[in-house]
Amino acid sequence: MKNKVINIDPEIMGGTPVFNGTRVPVQTLFDYLEGGNTVEKFLEDFPSVNKEQIVKILEFAKKTVINENVIDENLT
Repeated sequence: MKNKVINIDPEIMGGTPVFNGTRVPVQTLFDYLEGGNTVEKFLEDFPSVNKEQIVKILEFAKKTVINENVIDENLT
């Protein structure tokens, strides 16, 4: 993958998925959004992450959720 967005390395944050090139956990983005914050607020608070990375993460999450093979019966 030429434009890696997520990095999972046991030497960085104990293997927690982080935005590539940072120590910012991907989970933090979802926590921000769940808490009612905007992408812009996240970018202000974590300037080492760029908007392109966020868009790619959200696009991946969308594709994963709309794939009927991964929808859990608890969500329907």
